[in-house]
Amino acid sequence: MNQNNQYVLPSGSSAQGAFDTYITAERAGWEYSSLKIAGLDANESLTTNTGEDEVLVLPLVGSADVTVGEETFHLNGRDSVFTALTDYIFLPRHTAFTLTATTPGRFAIPGAKASKDLPVRYCPVTEVNAGIRGAGVCSRQVNNYALGNRVETSHLLVTEVLTPGGNWSSYPPHKHDEHNKEERILEEIYYFEMRPGGPTAQTPGFGLQRVYPSPGKEIDVCTEVRSGDTVVVPFGYHGPSVAAPGYDMYYLNVMAGPAEDSVWMMTDDPIHTWQRQAWEGENIDPRLPFTELTKETL
Repeated sequence: MNQNNQYVLPSGSSAQGAFDTYITAERAGWEYSSLKIAGLDANESLTTNTGEDEVLVLPLVGSADVTVGEETFHLNGRDSVFTALTDYIFLPRHTAFTLTATTPGRFAIPGAKASKDLPVRYCPVTEVNAGIRGAGVCSRQVNNYALGNRVETSHLLVTEVLTPGGNWSSYPPHKHDEHNKEERILEEIYYFEMRPGGPTAQTPGFGLQRVYPSPGKEIDVCTEVRSGDTVVVPFGYHGPSVAAPGYDMYYLNVMAGPAEDSVWMMTDDPIHTWQRQAWEGENIDPRLPFTELTKETL
């Protein structure tokens, strides 16, 4: 029997107050990673505090102002996660802030329990590290917001992945549930959105997500995912994330763990790691990139 009920949070099931997605570390059953997402109308505001977490404010759709103390930062957002990158801002722990939508939008606040007091940092879109990973049917676009760029955090890693319909990402399956020279322990949240497809471009899309045991760590998730769904991955091999043909897939990854070196280190499932060599001679899917690229992602 799988554990979908434990690790899969359908759209709206974690809603709280102004947030339609509200996943704290406590709700996920671990120590570090969190994610909150709020939908706001133009000129609507949300005032909150980061508490013990360091966070990003990351527009999924729309633009916003973020006010911290006496200073206000404008985030030039985007019309869709499938068409553009976005400005964002890093906020340290114990920081009160007000988020005001300047257009209707949806705004993600990925976070992690923090162990350093770092400065507020406004991040223009030029600081996003965006590139292509894989080839052939494993082609996907990876946009790093707090991973492999100049943004300093104590534990938080944030990236988003865009997968054309019919392609596989998070593949080969991999894990990061041990601390050694090849891995870091990272709790991971997958938040999904699907681009509608079909003749009228209005048919709701779907995809598939798999998580399965790594040595000594039992987990079994195999689920359909749709817009607004979230999968929490405390350990185990995860992947593939498969976009159904005709429906492009987006997911936001929030990762954090006990190490303070802010790196993403993982190991493939040895049964499937040969896939990396198999795609070397293949062409990148011509549907990519979905957005502008800022730097090649290896």
